[in-house]
Amino acid sequence: MTEPRGSRFPDALVLIFGLILLAQLATYVLPAGEFDRESGQVVRDSYHAVEAEPLPVFTFLTAVPAGLADAADIIFFILIVGGVFGVLRATGAVDALIGLAIHRLGGRPVLLVGGMVTLFALGSSTVGMAEEYMPFVPLLVTMCLALRMDAVVGLGIIYVGAGVGYACAALNPFTVVIAQDIAGLDLYSGQSVRWLLLAVCLVVGVHHLLRYVDRMQADPERSLVHDVSYTGFDLPDDVELTRARLAVVIVFVAGIGLFVYGVGVREWYLTELTAVFLAMALVAVAVTRLSPNRAAGAFYTGAAELTATAIIVGFARTIQVVLTEGQVIDTVINALATPLQAFPGQVAAIGMLAVQTACNLFIPSGSGQAYVTMPIMAPLADLTGITRQVSVLAYQFGDGFTNMVVPTNALLMGMLALARIPYQRWLRFVGPLLLKLYAVAILALILAVQLGYD
Repeated sequence: MTEPRGSRFPDALVLIFGLILLAQLATYVLPAGEFDRESGQVVRDSYHAVEAEPLPVFTFLTAVPAGLADAADIIFFILIVGGVFGVLRATGAVDALIGLAIHRLGGRPVLLVGGMVTLFALGSSTVGMAEEYMPFVPLLVTMCLALRMDAVVGLGIIYVGAGVGYACAALNPFTVVIAQDIAGLDLYSGQSVRWLLLAVCLVVGVHHLLRYVDRMQADPERSLVHDVSYTGFDLPDDVELTRARLAVVIVFVAGIGLFVYGVGVREWYLTELTAVFLAMALVAVAVTRLSPNRAAGAFYTGAAELTATAIIVGFARTIQVVLTEGQVIDTVINALATPLQAFPGQVAAIGMLAVQTACNLFIPSGSGQAYVTMPIMAPLADLTGITRQVSVLAYQFGDGFTNMVVPTNALLMGMLALARIPYQRWLRFVGPLLLKLYAVAILALILAVQLGYD
């Protein structure tokens, strides 16, 4: 990531390494404990202390390769997709597509920003897309720069959509379906309310983005990344959409459609999606008659540009590796959840939101968080007089919204590196948005308890 001169805020890699050190220190301070599990699911009231050997002093170093290995699937996905996009750009099709979008929608930022945020939100809300959005970062950053916007807008289009989509997911199989199954609810029940919340939160998110666009275009110095170099994101002069390039665009769109189908219907994940991208590159090379050597060179260049991103993803995963080895994740969850039993329904619902928010710092995986917290939160809902559907909603809010900000989210940190946005600059953009979204979430939970949402 390119850091502006004079910045005193640590680079993303420095920040993550500091969190790895803090994670190891936490294992020396917090008592080790764990829940019993059946089929990966936590058993209610099963938390117990365990004897744990203190982690070796140099665990924070040995855990790094373990974290990289644990994140190998997404790391290789990032590198290969980077290479594929290098090939697609070498054909000229990507730049031609951006040029067309600029020509048709350049004067209508509401349609451009609002429409694209909605598309990303729908992908996350229905089929749980997240990592699949990584390839769109350079595409949208390039487009936004050409439209006198900036990289924050480009990444915001993706991550505001994904964050809201996960937080208000109607059908997401990796979050809401798992959480409802654990809570003993009918799958996909209560989705009319979640569709309504998705629409409300999308309006809030798009409005926040457009206000930033207005301020930044009125005064370019107000751009949060005005002093960051974006060399390499410029559009070339030749952006004509030739027949060959149009064919590549069609191949790209078909490929995106194929992996949306694969994720939603065939339960594909990163291995299959990587294969789809490689197939797209091969077809693009054949259609445009790009020489094999030039295609190989473009692939190397594209993959190399994402090396920093891949490294950051692996380091971010290391935090969870350290906490798991120290056996303190369950200790934190138990300590956060237990006090909620003493509060009335509406307060307990807001407390659940706070617990899920805190948990996402330690367990950034949506499905992983559901397996750990929902066996606790669902019975807790019964004890506090609220419906289990409310506990699922609190989980969704706590998981989805915080995905936009927690530094332990490897995908976020990777995308920030790819977009060359320093983490503290992103905080300045997304922090006020999170306050607005959490206000909506708290109001929604209060009304859900009051109305007996089920």
